[in-house]
Amino acid sequence: MKNKFSYVLGCLLVSASLTAATVEKRTLNNGNLILEDIPEIPQQLVDDLNRYQNVRSASFNGWSETGNGLYIKTRFGDVSQLHRVLKPGGARHQLTFFQEPVGQVAIRPDSQSLAFTMDAGGSEFSQVFLMDLDSGKYRMITDGESRNGALRWNDDGSKLAYQSTQRNGRSNDIWIADVDSDEKVRHKMVVQAEDGSWWGPSAFSEGGDKLLVQQYVSANQSMVHVKELSSDSLSRVAGNSEKKSRNFALDFTADGESIFILTDRYSDFNQLVVKELASGNETVITKDILWDVNNFILNDAKSMAAFTTNEDGMSKLYLLDTDSLDYVAVDDFPVGVAGSLAFNKNGDKLALQLNTAKTPTDVFVLDIQSDLKSGKLERWTFSEVGGLNTDKFVEPELVHYPTFDQVNGEPRKIPAFVYKPKADGPHPVIISIHGGPESQYRPNFSSTVQLWIEEVGAAVIAPNVRGSAGYGKEYVALDNGFKREDSVKDIGALLDWIKTQPDLDEDRVVVIGGSYGGYMVLASAVHYSDRLKGAVDIVGISNFVTFLKNTQDYRRDLRRVEYGDERDPAMRKHLEEISPNNHVDKIKVPMFIVQGENDPRVPVTEATQMVAALREAGDKVWYMNALNEGHGYRKKENRDVYQQAVVMFFKKHLLP
Repeated sequence: MKNKFSYVLGCLLVSASLTAATVEKRTLNNGNLILEDIPEIPQQLVDDLNRYQNVRSASFNGWSETGNGLYIKTRFGDVSQLHRVLKPGGARHQLTFFQEPVGQVAIRPDSQSLAFTMDAGGSEFSQVFLMDLDSGKYRMITDGESRNGALRWNDDGSKLAYQSTQRNGRSNDIWIADVDSDEKVRHKMVVQAEDGSWWGPSAFSEGGDKLLVQQYVSANQSMVHVKELSSDSLSRVAGNSEKKSRNFALDFTADGESIFILTDRYSDFNQLVVKELASGNETVITKDILWDVNNFILNDAKSMAAFTTNEDGMSKLYLLDTDSLDYVAVDDFPVGVAGSLAFNKNGDKLALQLNTAKTPTDVFVLDIQSDLKSGKLERWTFSEVGGLNTDKFVEPELVHYPTFDQVNGEPRKIPAFVYKPKADGPHPVIISIHGGPESQYRPNFSSTVQLWIEEVGAAVIAPNVRGSAGYGKEYVALDNGFKREDSVKDIGALLDWIKTQPDLDEDRVVVIGGSYGGYMVLASAVHYSDRLKGAVDIVGISNFVTFLKNTQDYRRDLRRVEYGDERDPAMRKHLEEISPNNHVDKIKVPMFIVQGENDPRVPVTEATQMVAALREAGDKVWYMNALNEGHGYRKKENRDVYQQAVVMFFKKHLLP
């Protein structure tokens, strides 16, 4: 009721400013999905897209308590739920049956229970639940109001560390829940964060007397601390506030005297390092790998580790001997994106999730042998792909196009993944811009991209403009502060590159993007309206000042580091100058704006004020708002309508 009431208020504000014709409104999905000025979606289009919208995936969430079966999340209804799989290709036994998707899952050691997180309506104010696997009963152990996550059990399953805003609703503190044999839960705050950064637990030491702590300030600055749980001692062990560097906490060594971390203090990339706590000595393990290390896991004995690297968007898997610090790449590892690594209890199997251009995310298990040798990689889950023949899916080509500035006397090159239809061109073009901004487009399986290629006949280009992660610390900082619009110029350079490609049609180009990518879409419409045919903004920032004012308290300071502090007069002036809603007079392309009412990151007001400004200027805007969603659509019924409307928009503005 609250959501619908706030929506009505938003409509009144928008309607009050209208000078154009009356907005046509209708609702779908039991009144939860509001559509304004969006035409009826033809039934033929709904039918055509049905197969693409019934693709599933399976994410890995941990080994069972015996170390034989696996826990996964997959969707058989409207949202993803927790399942157990007991053998390769085995049945998926559903364990949770909620209206909302299950979030993080942490298997409790030596126990028939687990912890998981879940929010309501996409609010991201996740609560922590304990679930008994024998009975299926569960109970919430947090306060029902704060934001909680980053679950980490100690070795015997008696303590659960987690991040929470329960103290004041704003600060990201670290708490520990003691769960005794009677299943009573007592909570204690062990790290109090006061500076606006994010703090969270990474790992308990053997014996549970120390906690490895992560502090995140920005994409360019993070620190690692060690908390002595028997005292109030909190020691910073990697990174500092004076000289910015990225430092990420991984785990303790077996003796608890050293830690594994990732850091970019010795390179442009995140390297794997082992650090002696007493002496402070650090040994760079992956000094010969000139890419980011981005996943790391130890076996229970802490004698072996597995890690992945991100090499131009593709994952490579390595095994590491923690005594000698020697490592080897796993031979014949599939070309794709891997993550969520975990050894079983015996340490002879490594589970992971893997996504390729032609297969959705599924769970695989690698046999581990002695001397860093590995055996067969076996697929455990076979997610349905809606009857599609994924062998016919278009695979992307990695290109590097020149942009406006130079490096060592040569034009800087921007990496981009290009999907082209197999038919002859010239093809219309869909530019898909990722969010973040410190994120990265990687060549994952995407039924959405293939749907656009098949149904619209368009080429799809996904650029990693400056500010993207994965290409080193210098690249990720190139769009910070007053350099924000330099990333928009990279889209202008992409439009220039499209013009040079004989099989791409420079006169039929649209842009689509979500979150920060939504800002990029709006900014591109401001600067390049004469070169675009349409723009789709999904939960995007329309004004940086109002965004920073209205985003949730727990993330405001984190975003100020990235975008600039609006309390500084010079920066506030700059942020207003680059905010798209202040330049609607320059936008001359059809616009489709998509939003979730409960979005805690980019509040719904960013969408409503942009819609109002465009309509006041006399422009007709397609607007979709889901009252039971947050930062993106997680419920299939809403996501289906959104995807159908996007294809309809593309066909209307890209096809003759």
